[in-house]
Amino acid sequence: MRSTLTSVNGVVLIEARVFADERGSFTTAYGKRELAALGIDLDVAETHLARNTRAHTLRGLHFQTGVNAQVKLVRCIRGAIFDVALDLRPESPTHLRWTAVELRNGDGRMLYVPTGCAHGYLTLEDDADVLYHVDAPYDPDNAGGVRWNDPAFGIEWPAAPRVIAERDATYPDYRRAR
Repeated sequence: MRSTLTSVNGVVLIEARVFADERGSFTTAYGKRELAALGIDLDVAETHLARNTRAHTLRGLHFQTGVNAQVKLVRCIRGAIFDVALDLRPESPTHLRWTAVELRNGDGRMLYVPTGCAHGYLTLEDDADVLYHVDAPYDPDNAGGVRWNDPAFGIEWPAAPRVIAERDATYPDYRRAR
């Protein structure tokens, strides 16, 4: 595995080696030792699979607070997504900055999203599946989000969403909510 720092403090693009031959391909989806060698200590508490049937489905931007604030390791295992991490940590030098990467099935790429960052994605194809490893259990009492198109962030999405949950579409403006 190798890592590339992004423009947001602590958000890392990880690339696992993909071994391909006439049978298909093989890659490591999660390797504690390999991640530790990159300086990432992720003790997986839960693994989630999000299935998205339509292109331009938007999920996010989500986060958790409190004792169950989550670190996420995100990979696309079918289709393709535009994956976004947004820094909401007031003390961070990259506060309110975002970064995005395209993740595709078979590319071996994962996005590491640290605690204090919101995460979301837009599917780029029909039938996109996203696998998340998280270090804390889902906690609905401490789950929150920010609106995907809030002008405070200026995220440059590649397309407008066609499918979005009511909750994700109606989060209040970040600056007003604070």
